Parts: sequence; C-alpha cells; structure tokens
Amino acid sequence: MAFVRLTGVTYLDPELAHNSYVLFTGADAVTRLIDLNGTVVQRWPYAGVPARMHDPALNNGRIGDLGVQLSDSGDARGGIYANGTIGDLDWDGNRIWQWGTQAPGGAARQNHDWELLPNGNRLVLVTVPRAVPGLGDNIVGDQGLYEVAPDGEIVWEWRAGDHLDEFGFSEAGWLALRETVARDPGDPWGYLEMNSAKSLGPNRWHDRDPGTIFHPDNIVVSFRKANIVALIDKSSGAIAWRLGPDYSAAAGAQHQRITAHKVPRPLDQTSGQHNPHMIAADLPGAGNILVFDNQGGAGYPPAPIGIYAGSRVLEIDPATKEIVWQYTAEDSGLPPWTFFSSFVGNAQRLPNGNTLITEGMQGRLFQVTPGGDVVWEYQSPYQGYGVAGEPEVQQPRVPGVDRLTLTPLVYRSQAVPFDWTPGGTRPPLQAVGQRPKP
Repeated sequence: MAFVRLTGVTYLDPELAHNSYVLFTGADAVTRLIDLNGTVVQRWPYAGVPARMHDPALNNGRIGDLGVQLSDSGDARGGIYANGTIGDLDWDGNRIWQWGTQAPGGAARQNHDWELLPNGNRLVLVTVPRAVPGLGDNIVGDQGLYEVAPDGEIVWEWRAGDHLDEFGFSEAGWLALRETVARDPGDPWGYLEMNSAKSLGPNRWHDRDPGTIFHPDNIVVSFRKANIVALIDKSSGAIAWRLGPDYSAAAGAQHQRITAHKVPRPLDQTSGQHNPHMIAADLPGAGNILVFDNQGGAGYPPAPIGIYAGSRVLEIDPATKEIVWQYTAEDSGLPPWTFFSSFVGNAQRLPNGNTLITEGMQGRLFQVTPGGDVVWEYQSPYQGYGVAGEPEVQQPRVPGVDRLTLTPLVYRSQAVPFDWTPGGTRPPLQAVGQRPKP
C-alpha cells in the first residue's frame, strides 16, 4: 500500500519569512542548497552529519565552501564508528581539504557535529573506542572532541569518559548507566551519544566580565542519552556549567504538560535533546542558549517525560537557567503531537527574530515567528532506506528485529546567507498556501 504525502514547499508567507538559502542532507545521502521557493540551487553527492557551509569571515573570504563526510570507515559496527574521512568541498564539488586517515585508528569517526574555528582549525566530534574508567573493562564507544589543524595534526583533545563524575549523575543514574553499558557494550551509538559541540563565540557575558565561564572559546556540548547539556572549559577541560540530567520535583510536575506557556520559568526536564548552542552576538536573543528538546526517550534512569508526544524548542538564559522563549505545536494552534521528532533535529535563530526548525524524524523544515506562527514549511521529498529512521550506511541491522524502511529523515538544516555563495541573489518569494487557522 503506497503512502502519499505532500513534499516541497507546503506554505510560504513572503512578508514574514526570513529570506535565505537552506542547506541540508536528504535521506538519499545528497546535500542540497535550496531557496525558500524550494528550488535546488546547488547539490553535492555527499552526506554531512551535519553538512555545514562555512562563514566566509572564518574561511579567508572564500565563499561557497562546505564540509561533508567523504568516505565510510568500513567498520561493521556502523553508527558513530562509520565515518572514514571528512572534508571541505568548494562550490563546484572539488575536494579542497580532507582528514581522517591521520586520525587515531586511521579513521575520523566523526559524527553528529564539527565546526570551523576562527583560528582556521576544526573542532570535530569523534568516537574513541576504549574502556572507560568506572564503567568496566569492555571497549565502548566513548566520544570526545579533537581540534584539528589544517595540516591534520590534532592540537587539542577531550574525552567524555574522563569527566563522568562531573555530570551530576544520581546514585540511581550511575547504576542505570553501568547496567546499560554491561548489557550492551557494543551499542553502535555509544553509551552517551554525544550529539553536538559548538564553541560559544563572542557573547555579552564575556563582554561584561572577561573572567566569566562563558569565554568565547568554551564549548557547549550535548549528551542525548544522558539528558545533559554541558559547557567545557577549553583551557582546563573541566565542566564549567551544566543543565540536567535531573530536575526538581516541582519542575517535573510542571513538565507533565510540556506546552506550559508562561515564561520566564525554571527549566524542566529535557529528554534526548539536540544542538544546544549560544545564539550569536548579532541575533535576537544573543547570549541565550537555544536547544531542540526532542522529548524522546532518554536518561539514566529514563526521564519522566510528558504525557503528550511532542517536541519543543527552548531558549534558555544561561545565567538563571530559565526558559525565556519556547516553541511547541500549540504555539501554532495545533495539538502538541503534530510537532515531534523523538531523535534528530535542530533550531537556528534568524536575523529577523524567526527561528528555523528541523523536525528531523519527519524530514520537515519550517520557520516560525517569535509568536509561533509558521511562515515557511518544506517537506523533504528525498527518501532513503534505513533502519528505525537512520540511514542504512550508519545503522547496523539486527536480524529478525530491524527492517529497512523508507524515511525522509533530515538530521539538521542550516540557513545560509545569500552572500556566502557565488553569485548568490535574493530570489523573489512566491506565496504558497493559506495561513492555517486554529
């Protein structure tokens, strides 16, 4: 039985949408740059986890360069072990830099995130197969960070397993973590599933106090399976600030209705979150932390998530740890379960105050105003076969359990300014659809 769904641009309000290009990798493992009319401006036959176009200000003025994954490692474990090499392509798809064979073990094992730094180096989220102190003798998928110089040398590194006692696990949490690792040390996604890493960059906290923990070089990271967002002090490697893994009883009770709209209010239970990052200094909300809170099953022990299956995007004041803005489907006049990605996804603040959201599990990209109105919506038409929604090349099958299915999954998207691309011009936008009414 065929399943028919609308694809491409399903809604566009030219007056309220922020006009830019959007970069994403489809489930067919091809990276595309589209405009808001849905026209494909350029394509590259490589996947990125995530694909990311470089800011020319960090790239010696070069425009149109982007980073992707170039080859597989051939590791049968798949998942976070699967990537062999990463690199940069120019606008025409020529390889201009690559890294991986120089890495420990001869493969990059990059997964979930990476970033071009102001000094020209790259911050790369990697897998480190090893026995982790305190978790037994089994080799597991520990995850960490490398800072890689242009010549391929690793000039700084950090491993999550060396800092577990800084993560705030309760006694029950430690027990659940150790039991999970003992039961499945070969988990292809790792025991923490570290899924993002982003340096803070210039910010108002550091401008006010150069001695603050929010130094521009410090790195905000996310551990999906542990429900932890943390800030790494780049100079010492210590955890300088943290959200999660557990929240107060009062916050938990409030959390039973994830769509509680009053802000500011104390942060309540996140679960399976993705892409926490500090909003850049020149954007609305600058200095706050924006995070895609999936509300998918996660936690040691599992978090008591809300009674409604719905995701949310949260903007958090890092000083007070309060929610100062949020988006749920109810902010668009819809039931909470109509916006839900139990895994993958991201959010990005735009110059006009709108927010670009990737509802990754559904392959849906959309833009909302601060008040929650959807002003652009795009459903990826690019499908691929995978297991439980993940691309087959990255997810090993469990015989008799997992079945290959078609998925439109999009891991992450990026709004790209027109002047980051060769000859980038602002296309006139054509209105699509009528504004939905609650």
